[in-house]
Amino acid sequence: MDKQYLNDNYDALIKDIKATCEQTGRDFSEITLVAVSKTFPAEDVVKVRESGQIHFGENKVQELKSKFDILGTENINWHLIGHLQTNKVKYVADFVYLIHSVDSLKLAEVIDEQAKKYNRIIDILIQVNTSSEDQKSGIEPSDAGGLCAGISKLENVRIKGLMTIGMFTDDEDVIRDNFKTLKSVYDELKADYPSFEYLSMGMTSDYKIAIEEGANMLRIGSAIFGYRNYSE
Repeated sequence: MDKQYLNDNYDALIKDIKATCEQTGRDFSEITLVAVSKTFPAEDVVKVRESGQIHFGENKVQELKSKFDILGTENINWHLIGHLQTNKVKYVADFVYLIHSVDSLKLAEVIDEQAKKYNRIIDILIQVNTSSEDQKSGIEPSDAGGLCAGISKLENVRIKGLMTIGMFTDDEDVIRDNFKTLKSVYDELKADYPSFEYLSMGMTSDYKIAIEEGANMLRIGSAIFGYRNYSE
Protein backbone atom coordinates (compact mmCIF):
# COMPACT_ATOMS: atom_id res chain seq x y z
CA MET A 1 0.00 0.00 0.00
CA ASP A 2 1.16 3.55 -0.73
CA LYS A 3 3.30 4.83 2.13
CA GLN A 4 1.84 8.34 1.95
CA TYR A 5 -1.69 6.93 2.31
CA LEU A 6 -0.69 5.02 5.44
CA ASN A 7 1.21 7.97 6.88
CA ASP A 8 -1.71 10.32 6.28
CA ASN A 9 -4.13 7.87 7.91
CA TYR A 10 -1.84 7.38 10.87
CA ASP A 11 -1.25 11.10 11.38
CA ALA A 12 -4.98 11.83 11.15
CA LEU A 13 -5.74 9.13 13.71
CA ILE A 14 -3.14 10.38 16.17
CA LYS A 15 -4.48 13.91 15.78
CA ASP A 16 -8.02 12.68 16.47
CA ILE A 17 -6.99 10.65 19.51
CA LYS A 18 -5.18 13.70 20.90
CA ALA A 19 -8.25 15.86 20.31
CA THR A 20 -10.51 13.34 22.02
CA CYS A 21 -8.14 13.20 24.99
CA GLU A 22 -8.17 16.99 25.26
CA GLN A 23 -11.96 17.10 25.12
CA THR A 24 -12.28 14.51 27.89
CA GLY A 25 -9.46 15.67 30.14
CA ARG A 26 -7.33 12.63 29.37
CA ASP A 27 -3.56 12.61 28.97
CA PHE A 28 -2.59 11.45 25.47
CA SER A 29 0.68 10.05 26.81
CA GLU A 30 -1.32 7.47 28.78
CA ILE A 31 -2.84 5.98 25.61
CA THR A 32 -1.20 2.96 23.99
CA LEU A 33 -2.20 2.46 20.36
CA VAL A 34 -2.07 -1.05 18.92
CA ALA A 35 -2.13 -0.92 15.11
CA VAL A 36 -4.09 -3.98 13.98
CA SER A 37 -2.36 -5.18 10.83
CA LYS A 38 -4.33 -8.39 10.21
CA THR A 39 -4.67 -9.31 6.51
CA PHE A 40 -2.20 -6.60 5.50
CA PRO A 41 1.35 -7.46 4.35
CA ALA A 42 4.51 -7.06 6.39
CA GLU A 43 5.67 -4.19 4.19
CA ASP A 44 2.69 -2.14 5.35
CA VAL A 45 3.72 -2.78 8.95
CA VAL A 46 7.18 -1.43 8.08
CA LYS A 47 5.69 1.73 6.58
CA VAL A 48 3.53 2.41 9.64
CA ARG A 49 6.44 1.62 11.94
CA GLU A 50 8.40 4.37 10.19
CA SER A 51 5.72 6.80 11.39
CA GLY A 52 6.74 5.95 14.95
CA GLN A 53 4.23 3.19 15.71
CA ILE A 54 5.64 0.37 17.85
CA HIS A 55 2.71 -1.83 18.87
CA PHE A 56 1.13 -4.09 16.24
CA GLY A 57 -1.68 -6.57 16.72
CA GLU A 58 -2.76 -9.70 14.88
CA ASN A 59 -5.85 -11.86 15.29
CA LYS A 60 -4.43 -15.16 14.08
CA VAL A 61 -1.39 -17.01 15.35
CA GLN A 62 -0.25 -18.07 11.89
CA GLU A 63 -0.23 -14.53 10.54
CA LEU A 64 1.43 -13.18 13.67
CA LYS A 65 4.20 -15.80 13.43
CA SER A 66 4.64 -15.14 9.72
CA LYS A 67 5.15 -11.41 10.20
CA PHE A 68 7.42 -11.98 13.17
CA ASP A 69 9.57 -14.30 11.02
CA ILE A 70 9.93 -11.49 8.47
CA LEU A 71 10.29 -8.46 10.74
CA GLY A 72 11.44 -9.80 14.10
CA THR A 73 10.97 -7.61 17.17
CA GLU A 74 13.22 -4.65 16.38
CA ASN A 75 11.10 -1.60 17.21
CA ILE A 76 7.99 -3.80 17.15
CA ASN A 77 5.95 -5.15 20.04
CA TRP A 78 3.68 -7.94 18.76
CA HIS A 79 0.22 -8.30 20.30
CA LEU A 80 -2.07 -11.29 19.84
CA ILE A 81 -5.57 -9.84 20.06
CA GLY A 82 -7.65 -12.71 18.70
CA HIS A 83 -8.86 -15.98 20.19
CA LEU A 84 -5.97 -18.25 21.16
CA GLN A 85 -6.22 -22.03 21.16
CA THR A 86 -4.08 -23.87 23.69
CA ASN A 87 -2.34 -25.93 21.01
CA LYS A 88 -1.09 -22.77 19.28
CA VAL A 89 0.48 -21.02 22.26
CA LYS A 90 3.84 -22.65 21.49
CA TYR A 91 4.12 -20.76 18.19
CA VAL A 92 4.16 -17.31 19.82
CA ALA A 93 5.49 -17.96 23.32
CA ASP A 94 9.06 -16.92 22.54
CA PHE A 95 8.27 -13.44 21.21
CA VAL A 96 4.73 -12.23 21.89
CA TYR A 97 4.61 -8.95 23.81
CA LEU A 98 1.04 -9.14 25.09
CA ILE A 99 -1.79 -11.65 24.71
CA HIS A 100 -5.14 -9.83 24.92
CA SER A 101 -7.50 -12.79 24.84
CA VAL A 102 -7.04 -15.05 27.85
CA ASP A 103 -10.41 -16.27 29.10
CA SER A 104 -9.68 -19.47 30.99
CA LEU A 105 -7.29 -20.82 33.60
CA LYS A 106 -6.49 -23.72 31.28
CA LEU A 107 -5.21 -21.36 28.58
CA ALA A 108 -3.20 -19.39 31.13
CA GLU A 109 -1.61 -22.61 32.41
CA VAL A 110 -0.50 -23.52 28.90
CA ILE A 111 0.94 -20.04 28.41
CA ASP A 112 2.77 -20.43 31.72
CA GLU A 113 4.15 -23.79 30.66
CA GLN A 114 5.41 -22.45 27.33
CA ALA A 115 6.83 -19.30 28.94
CA LYS A 116 8.96 -21.46 31.24
CA LYS A 117 10.57 -23.08 28.22
CA TYR A 118 11.89 -19.69 27.13
CA ASN A 119 12.66 -18.48 30.65
CA ARG A 120 10.37 -15.49 30.22
CA ILE A 121 7.25 -14.02 31.74
CA ILE A 122 4.40 -13.55 29.28
CA ASP A 123 2.10 -10.61 29.84
CA ILE A 124 -1.61 -11.15 29.29
CA LEU A 125 -4.97 -9.43 29.46
CA ILE A 126 -8.14 -11.11 30.63
CA GLN A 127 -10.84 -10.93 27.96
CA VAL A 128 -14.22 -10.03 29.41
CA ASN A 129 -17.46 -10.43 27.45
CA THR A 130 -19.26 -7.27 28.53
CA SER A 131 -21.93 -7.51 25.83
CA SER A 132 -23.14 -11.04 26.73
CA GLU A 133 -22.93 -12.11 23.08
CA ASP A 134 -22.63 -15.86 22.62
CA GLN A 135 -20.42 -15.54 19.54
CA LYS A 136 -17.77 -13.63 21.47
CA SER A 137 -15.03 -15.10 23.60
CA GLY A 138 -14.44 -13.82 27.10
CA ILE A 139 -15.61 -14.46 30.61
CA GLU A 140 -18.54 -12.87 32.37
CA PRO A 141 -17.64 -9.69 34.28
CA SER A 142 -18.59 -11.36 37.55
CA ASP A 143 -16.03 -14.12 36.91
CA ALA A 144 -13.05 -11.83 36.30
CA GLY A 145 -11.95 -11.72 39.92
CA GLY A 146 -11.92 -15.48 40.30
CA LEU A 147 -9.95 -15.99 37.09
CA CYS A 148 -7.41 -13.35 38.08
CA ALA A 149 -6.97 -15.07 41.43
CA GLY A 150 -6.25 -18.39 39.77
CA ILE A 151 -3.88 -16.98 37.14
CA SER A 152 -1.98 -14.89 39.69
CA LYS A 153 -0.61 -18.12 41.18
CA LEU A 154 1.24 -18.94 37.96
CA GLU A 155 4.91 -18.01 37.97
CA ASN A 156 5.48 -17.11 34.31
CA VAL A 157 2.26 -15.30 33.46
CA ARG A 158 1.60 -11.70 34.48
CA ILE A 159 -1.85 -10.14 34.30
CA LYS A 160 -1.53 -6.64 32.86
CA GLY A 161 -5.21 -5.75 32.75
CA LEU A 162 -8.50 -6.39 30.99
CA MET A 163 -9.83 -6.35 27.43
CA THR A 164 -13.28 -6.24 25.89
CA ILE A 165 -14.93 -5.82 22.50
CA GLY A 166 -17.92 -3.52 22.44
CA MET A 167 -21.13 -4.75 20.87
CA PHE A 168 -21.30 -4.29 17.11
CA THR A 169 -24.18 -1.84 17.04
CA ASP A 170 -24.98 1.71 16.03
CA ASP A 171 -26.40 2.34 19.48
CA GLU A 172 -23.61 4.28 21.20
CA ASP A 173 -25.33 3.99 24.57
CA VAL A 174 -25.00 0.20 24.42
CA ILE A 175 -21.32 0.42 23.50
CA ARG A 176 -20.71 2.96 26.24
CA ASP A 177 -22.39 0.67 28.75
CA ASN A 178 -20.10 -2.21 27.68
CA PHE A 179 -17.05 -0.03 28.29
CA LYS A 180 -18.36 1.31 31.58
CA THR A 181 -18.78 -2.29 32.76
CA LEU A 182 -15.16 -3.15 32.01
CA LYS A 183 -13.86 0.05 33.62
CA SER A 184 -15.81 -0.79 36.76
CA VAL A 185 -14.37 -4.30 36.93
CA TYR A 186 -10.88 -2.94 36.23
CA ASP A 187 -11.11 -0.37 39.02
CA GLU A 188 -12.38 -2.98 41.42
CA LEU A 189 -9.53 -5.41 40.71
CA LYS A 190 -6.64 -3.01 40.26
CA ALA A 191 -6.13 -2.55 43.99
CA ASP A 192 -5.47 -6.28 44.36
CA TYR A 193 -3.31 -6.65 41.24
CA PRO A 194 -0.56 -4.01 41.08
CA SER A 195 0.58 -5.39 37.71
CA PHE A 196 -2.64 -4.05 36.16
CA GLU A 197 -1.73 -1.42 33.57
CA TYR A 198 -3.94 -1.76 30.52
CA LEU A 199 -7.64 -1.26 29.94
CA SER A 200 -7.88 -2.42 26.33
CA MET A 201 -11.10 -1.41 24.62
CA GLY A 202 -12.03 0.53 21.53
CA MET A 203 -11.52 -0.10 17.82
CA THR A 204 -11.88 2.03 14.68
CA SER A 205 -15.64 2.36 15.08
CA ASP A 206 -15.77 3.16 18.79
CA TYR A 207 -12.38 4.34 20.05
CA LYS A 208 -13.65 7.81 20.93
CA ILE A 209 -16.25 6.32 23.26
CA ALA A 210 -13.58 4.03 24.70
CA ILE A 211 -11.32 6.98 25.47
CA GLU A 212 -14.20 8.80 27.11
CA GLU A 213 -14.87 5.75 29.29
CA GLY A 214 -11.28 5.30 30.45
CA ALA A 215 -9.52 3.06 27.91
CA ASN A 216 -5.76 3.43 27.83
CA MET A 217 -5.14 0.87 25.10
CA LEU A 218 -6.84 1.06 21.70
CA ARG A 219 -6.84 -1.63 19.01
CA ILE A 220 -7.23 0.16 15.68
CA GLY A 221 -6.77 -1.26 12.20
CA SER A 222 -9.07 0.09 9.49
CA ALA A 223 -8.46 3.76 10.35
CA ILE A 224 -4.75 3.14 9.64
CA PHE A 225 -4.51 0.41 7.02
CA GLY A 226 -7.87 0.84 5.28
CA TYR A 227 -10.80 -1.53 5.12
CA ARG A 228 -10.07 -5.19 4.65
CA ASN A 229 -11.01 -7.55 1.85
CA TYR A 230 -12.06 -10.83 3.47
CA SER A 231 -13.13 -12.49 0.20
CA GLU A 232 -9.81 -14.20 -0.39
